[in-house]
Amino acid sequence: MLLDPLTWMLASRSEEVLEALDPGIAAHTAAETHGSVVELATSPHATVAEAAAELARLRGVLAEQIEPMGLAAAVAGTHPLASWEDTEVSPGARYQFLYASLRELARREPTFALHVHVAVPDECAAVRALDGVREELPTLLALSANSPFWQGRDTGLASARIPVFQAFPRTGTPRAFGTYEAYVEAVDVLIRCDAIPEPTFLWWDARLQPRLGTIEIRIMDAQTRVRDTAALVALVQCLVRREALSERREPLAPEVIEENRFLATRDGMDATFVDPVAGRRVPVKDQLRETLRTCRPHAEALGCWRELASVSDLAVSPGALRQRAVAARADGLRGVLRAMHGEFVSWLAEPAALV
Repeated sequence: MLLDPLTWMLASRSEEVLEALDPGIAAHTAAETHGSVVELATSPHATVAEAAAELARLRGVLAEQIEPMGLAAAVAGTHPLASWEDTEVSPGARYQFLYASLRELARREPTFALHVHVAVPDECAAVRALDGVREELPTLLALSANSPFWQGRDTGLASARIPVFQAFPRTGTPRAFGTYEAYVEAVDVLIRCDAIPEPTFLWWDARLQPRLGTIEIRIMDAQTRVRDTAALVALVQCLVRREALSERREPLAPEVIEENRFLATRDGMDATFVDPVAGRRVPVKDQLRETLRTCRPHAEALGCWRELASVSDLAVSPGALRQRAVAARADGLRGVLRAMHGEFVSWLAEPAALV
């Protein structure tokens, strides 16, 4: 999010920023639906550590280059104070098409998500991974929830981003497809019938990106700290590998996944999920512990065991919990935004703000 450091409100100046950036950072920066948002994208990397290091560098360079423009940057699932009146749609052709298609839905408050791409060797492995990982999406949401505030008030949710973003169509958990042919047909019918111009107008929590050879996990709130991003990326990479190499199994009922998704949205790491095998609700913390156990061999193979180990730290102190602790201080939500800005370029150092 682009911010005015005097008021900590959103600044709709993304077009100006993108034009002013040096080529090295501009190649990793793009416009988004709203004019107060820019997207940072790393290059593909073999390891989580390399990707996280590049993300830290990109954040630092962006912060340095927008400071003379009278701007600051920060990251979370939502801007705690923004309202629709503060929102402007970006002037680019894609976003003006979105505005024409979605009307005033496109002027909802901006939301900020963490999108993780993991390469897979072939389309069969990709669908197997997608069908399996969808059952872990509520856990990823609970762990990443980092948007308790919306329009200046505490929503009581851990991730207000989820219901705000769901104002858009074609969101939520995709169904289990079983085969790549079924996935292609599900997407192709929408394109053939001129409902969407191309596949990236599907904003599911997870989707395939055949053009890139990846599965893209999109359910997570954007993280204030780079090290929390690295932890989530490691977990996602391990889950994709685990599912791509596993045998196909009977998919979990969609109503169970959707209920757990809501519980994660509301309660974050305090959620208790529906477990149809146990016949009761189970703490997400217990489920995460089992997930980490099954992911450890994959972390060893992928070289991301250090980052995966830090998932436990994030589970104890997730973003929504830290935001609420800062908001309880004298500066309230502007103090939260100031703290977010302070941690925008933090890396491995122990953060001093959102604790």
